Amino acid sequence: MKVTLLMAITLDGKIGKSPDHFPDWTGKEDKKLFKDLSTKAGAVIMGSKTFDTMGIPLPNRKNVILTRDKNRKSQWENLVFRNDPPRVILEDLEKEGYKQVILAGGALINSLFAEEKLIDEIIVTISPKIFGYGLSLFTQEISMDLELKEVKRLGKELVCLTCTTVK
Repeated sequence: MKVTLLMAITLDGKIGKSPDHFPDWTGKEDKKLFKDLSTKAGAVIMGSKTFDTMGIPLPNRKNVILTRDKNRKSQWENLVFRNDPPRVILEDLEKEGYKQVILAGGALINSLFAEEKLIDEIIVTISPKIFGYGLSLFTQEISMDLELKEVKRLGKELVCLTCTTVK
């Protein structure tokens, strides 16, 4: 199973000002990239705070929401709440026939997958904004060797970097 961490960041490396900061600052090209890649993968994993900023599941893909709240239930067919380790979730998705998944944050969820060395690829869209404070890509020190595979411009304002992890 290929795990791609797909995030938008500011020039100072922030993914948001706070856990409930709606990502309306990322630009339409970033949103199109996210939609295209996550729809192609067919499955998206995110934390409950990230999901709660959206309020509804992303259409045309399976939404897996990591939560500590074992009582949280889904009212949607394409959304499940899970309280399992990342490796178990990936094994279950693989059994369901998924070959790729998009990891969509937030920082704590990114860290859980990085700690277990489950991230194969990182794609970041860099936006020409500076928050000065806020959430980083990860919540803790993470050591990861990466190989830069592609740099491309998205529209007039954004730069997209694609890196693979060196294992």
